[in-house]
Amino acid sequence: MPPKQPQLGSLAIQAPTLAPKTVHVSPSTCHDISVFKDLMNQYRKLDDTINMRLNRTTAQFRDRERTGLGGKGDIEEQACAQVWRELVANWSRRKEIVDYCVGVMDESLEEKRQSLQNAGDDASAQRRAKGILYAEEVKRNQLHNELTVESIVRKRAFDAFRGRCRYFEPPPSDPEARKWWDSI
Repeated sequence: MPPKQPQLGSLAIQAPTLAPKTVHVSPSTCHDISVFKDLMNQYRKLDDTINMRLNRTTAQFRDRERTGLGGKGDIEEQACAQVWRELVANWSRRKEIVDYCVGVMDESLEEKRQSLQNAGDDASAQRRAKGILYAEEVKRNQLHNELTVESIVRKRAFDAFRGRCRYFEPPPSDPEARKWWDSI
């Protein structure tokens, strides 16, 4: 059997990986802003390439239809439903990560405030504690800014999706998809 050819072109960049990697988000991920932002950028690739993803998914469903493996309904509707499910799953994962990290930072900030109160009258210990507290507040503010970025990214992806899938509506049987649909 010949070796499998590597994926080339945009497929290599945009196709889902065959062996998805599980990322365990820990408090250290939240405290390292560059790691956190890199993780969020990886998760935002679907949103950034929504038009390409819609084109690719439509082509896949069209190919399935030609080979007799097509599903029920219109090809465009099937493709829209598939991409919508991917978007909702991705948005949910990102929201979960951001919420977790905001909680971690809020907890850490509270610990730093306690250490500032416990520093007593030692001026150098108070200065050090204030410096650490300030650094934690900056990190927390950066994480809170990610919530704003998230809403902008979701809105942009949703607008692109609606531009291509004008007649699509998530089924009433999927409450999470409906919640996202109604919130944007």
